[in-house]
Amino acid sequence: MFNYRTRPSDRRTPPGEYRIRPGDTLTRLAARFGTTVKKLAQDNNISNPDLIYSGNTLRLGHSTRDSFEAGGARRGFRHGGRTGDTTGGMDVGGPKEAGPSNASGAMRRLAQAARQAALGMGGYNSQGLCATGVSRALRNALGISVSGNGNQIDNNLPRNKFKQVDMSLEQALKIPGLVLTWESTSTRLGSIYGHTAITLGDGHSSASDFIERNTTNNGRRGFKVFMPI
Repeated sequence: MFNYRTRPSDRRTPPGEYRIRPGDTLTRLAARFGTTVKKLAQDNNISNPDLIYSGNTLRLGHSTRDSFEAGGARRGFRHGGRTGDTTGGMDVGGPKEAGPSNASGAMRRLAQAARQAALGMGGYNSQGLCATGVSRALRNALGISVSGNGNQIDNNLPRNKFKQVDMSLEQALKIPGLVLTWESTSTRLGSIYGHTAITLGDGHSSASDFIERNTTNNGRRGFKVFMPI
């Protein structure tokens, strides 16, 4: 049972923060923003994750510690399977090989190609052609042809050149050249075709048919991350 208490506040919510609303839980907010309950609790000094206050604000992405331990024990899952499943599918690994400072040459080329594709299509305004922008960047940077719409590209990426990695959106946005996919978004077309983009490595932007300067999980579901190998 989650308990809620109201603490009214008329302050505007600063960037990087979220104003808690009635009915919110840390579990739902963690899924919404691509993070974990543990990380949100650590970031905001919440001792009891079951008790949050409507009207208060949550800081997003200010933890001094990652929500995973690189190289540490971590329960994994298989692509297309449930947690703990060990039959079929592709192993999902942690982001041990990539970070903001040691991204591979292929990843940096992909980020640059994604930026160029986006600027050549919609600039900073979506054209509804996210998969086209991502496919163009993949072809120009890596010579890979990938078809499909936003929620199909994840299944069409060649598994000998990409692997799915387990990280939050916040972590992924700090690394250039990762392919992001969502199964659906809150728009009419997005609910059918999903969304896909490539990280630019600045901690907040991604590119597809346009540059999204503040990429979030708001209104998006089925988030996945893929890294060139």
